Amino acid sequence: MTQTYETGFGRLLESLKGNFSEKDMDRINKAYSIAYAAHKDQKRRSGEPYIIHPVAVAQILSDMGMDADSICAALLHDVVEDTEMTDEEIRSIFGKDVEHLVEGVTKLGQIPLSASKEEQQSENVRKMFLAMSEDIRVIIIKLADRLHNMRTLRFMPEEKRLYKAKETLEIYAPIAHRLGIRAFKEELEDLAISFLDTVAYNEIAQTLEKQVESRQAFLDNIKSEILERVRQEVPNVHIEGRIKSVHGIYRKTYMKDKTIDEIYDIYAVRLIVDSVYECYCCLGIIHDMFNPIPGRFKDYISTPKPNMYQSLHTTVIGKAGVPFEVQIRTWEMHHTAEYGIAAHWKYKLGMSGKAKFEERLSWIRQLLESQKESDDVEDIVKTIKTDFVPEEVFAFTPKGDVISLPMGSCIIDFAYAIHSGVGNKMIGAKADGRITTLDHKINNGEIIEILTTSSQGKGPSRDWLKIAKTASAKSKIRQWFKKEKRDENIAEGKAEVEREFKRNNITLPEKQMLEFISKIAEKQRCNSADDFFAAIGYGGITLTNIIPRIKDEYTKLVKATQPQQEVVPTVQPPKKAVKSTEGIIIEGIDNCLIKFSRCCDPLPGDDIIGFITRGHGVSIHTKKCANVPKDISKAAEPERWINASWDTKVQNSYRVTLAITCMDRVGMLADLSAVIANMHVMIHSIFTKDTNDGRSTIYMTITVNGAEHMKNVCEKLKKVKGVLSTERSGL
Repeated sequence: MTQTYETGFGRLLESLKGNFSEKDMDRINKAYSIAYAAHKDQKRRSGEPYIIHPVAVAQILSDMGMDADSICAALLHDVVEDTEMTDEEIRSIFGKDVEHLVEGVTKLGQIPLSASKEEQQSENVRKMFLAMSEDIRVIIIKLADRLHNMRTLRFMPEEKRLYKAKETLEIYAPIAHRLGIRAFKEELEDLAISFLDTVAYNEIAQTLEKQVESRQAFLDNIKSEILERVRQEVPNVHIEGRIKSVHGIYRKTYMKDKTIDEIYDIYAVRLIVDSVYECYCCLGIIHDMFNPIPGRFKDYISTPKPNMYQSLHTTVIGKAGVPFEVQIRTWEMHHTAEYGIAAHWKYKLGMSGKAKFEERLSWIRQLLESQKESDDVEDIVKTIKTDFVPEEVFAFTPKGDVISLPMGSCIIDFAYAIHSGVGNKMIGAKADGRITTLDHKINNGEIIEILTTSSQGKGPSRDWLKIAKTASAKSKIRQWFKKEKRDENIAEGKAEVEREFKRNNITLPEKQMLEFISKIAEKQRCNSADDFFAAIGYGGITLTNIIPRIKDEYTKLVKATQPQQEVVPTVQPPKKAVKSTEGIIIEGIDNCLIKFSRCCDPLPGDDIIGFITRGHGVSIHTKKCANVPKDISKAAEPERWINASWDTKVQNSYRVTLAITCMDRVGMLADLSAVIANMHVMIHSIFTKDTNDGRSTIYMTITVNGAEHMKNVCEKLKKVKGVLSTERSGL
């Protein structure tokens, strides 16, 4: 028994007592024995026995009230990969359901390595949703697995740590939110941000820790005051208080440039009662006791969120002048709000809850149906990132149906949320009875009327793809162009390919070019070159995303078809250092053309190396550049790499591009430009890329006189409020 307590299994058994039959407990014990034997020689990166992980995942599921099959599957979820035990053996011992759960969780990690990182992630998520459509418990086990891995993420290498944290914030936390599992969502978000922005996380956590006593005293006073008054009308009321999660505060302070004092819902008081009638009764009492803040009342009982969350929300100002949020709900609503889809098992919902349970899973099937029509494997990830956000707006159709959309959605998103047929035939819209533009942002409570035409030739415009906010609306627009405008799509796609190939110097004879494009089309899962052009034309394939791989294929093809040219003689006279007009000293070559490589933008002070190009002189790279082989002797053509160094006597100006990662806020670009101007540094170009997580990356090309000068500029920029990192782009 000592062994079971060392691994946490003894504590798990104690938490399960009384919840399962003797037969189920025997199965759970058997699952642990098999898992322990399978992992007995394995260690985690922390140095702990590996068995601790599946037991911890099972414990998380036990706390969620999941069934015996889920507990067994959690204990066994890594066994098939690590031992010779087969799915059939698991079925014979534990039954069909456990086998399907283990298989579903195991298959999520089996992605072809030939795919790019984005494609691997997208394929993983697609498999996850397929498994969810068959048995929702698969994703609950996977979320518990990710939660325990995040709790121990500090033991991973930094690069993997940051990737996993970002993936958790963008994929797993939104899925937990969509399933209504608040406990998973908030802890995943807090853990992710603790690795992605450690300084900000610690600052918020320390601020909350310093004021914990005063905050708790405030909540206790408010709770007792409310309880004394409410119990006069609603005797059986339960009241509790909470402080907003670290990530919740982070999103409103660092991402929306607010101070903690400007966050109205940092404190929240929750009232739980027995009936809907009592919910509205309590609301009236709260508004009589305190002054409500206009525009801060939300009725999620009459209009539930897409994850079936229901509560009344109102923000009021207490006597001390401190605003706080009040949430009012029934016990059934509370179970759903805390445990989401897992409440189906925790509270043993019978047939009365089955229809509601199926309704809550309908969005999974709709998402999969939409994804089937798309050629872009990354569509499903885009949908999660853009459509599964916590901030939502609710608008009404003229018939009174409620449409829920992500904050910032426009008329186009609303139309396609009703039905793809409505969106495709839309010619205009009215908001609260007034004609409005298609880019009008939906406001809470608006009545939106979509004006349509019966004409067959009418359809969406390609410009709608630039206006729509939700990935699902964009996907439906692309599907229409795919079906209705094939010839136009092919012509559009061909023109785009020609432009992009010309820009990247990809040139081949006509016959060879057709064969080359056909091979690319095959790799993009297209049956022909025309299918490939059509997919580009209607937006199913984004050419800029795949052009790096096309260039790699083109380089291989050129090398295979052209005879090797000897550029540098194998026997050379002793080399001498010769100075060029660019301030570069090239070993053994005089009066040669020098070109600074754009992939790494070398600067005086950087260690550099030269590469002899065919017809374009010597290209100068930094030795840290990704395009420079770590071992020159093992390069494809080592004789073309040549020693180079800076001439210390030459003073020149050099262009360099900086990648500045920062929080989105008003005035950020102006503040950065002011810092550059005060240093008397010339700015040549600025390009901003939104990362859809409240951050932006600003690419700024400037003139500096060397690496040290660039370093000084970076240090100044890092001091600007909201700047997270500044680095040279391309390194």
